[in-house]
Amino acid sequence: MTASLLKKPLLLLGYEAIDHDHQEFMDLVEQALAAENAAFATIFDALLIHTRQHFERENNLMEDSKYPAIGEHRGEHTRVLGEFEQFRKRVQRGLIPFGRAFIQDRLVPWFELHITTMDSALAVHLRS
Repeated sequence: MTASLLKKPLLLLGYEAIDHDHQEFMDLVEQALAAENAAFATIFDALLIHTRQHFERENNLMEDSKYPAIGEHRGEHTRVLGEFEQFRKRVQRGLIPFGRAFIQDRLVPWFELHITTMDSALAVHLRS
């Protein structure tokens, strides 16, 4: 339940598939930020792959359950993945500090907000 980079413990939403994805996401975030520069790009890519799959699973849950806020939630996933891809290009060029800053200063704060707003609303919908 803890994730040291989050300002608070990782919020569990009571929907196992989503909680599992969130924990894996934070584990990869921590691995990336702790990695030596030589290993960072590989872990950054693993985090991006996980994030794509994580978002796709959520998108499928929203479609299957006819979630009313699917447009906004899916749009947020698309926006974040676009930003992630831009930083991936920088990391691939060896600009590791840009990747680290993206994760720490943008991705983690966004993730905290996303869990407490969009994902928590989705979990309530899925449990109902």
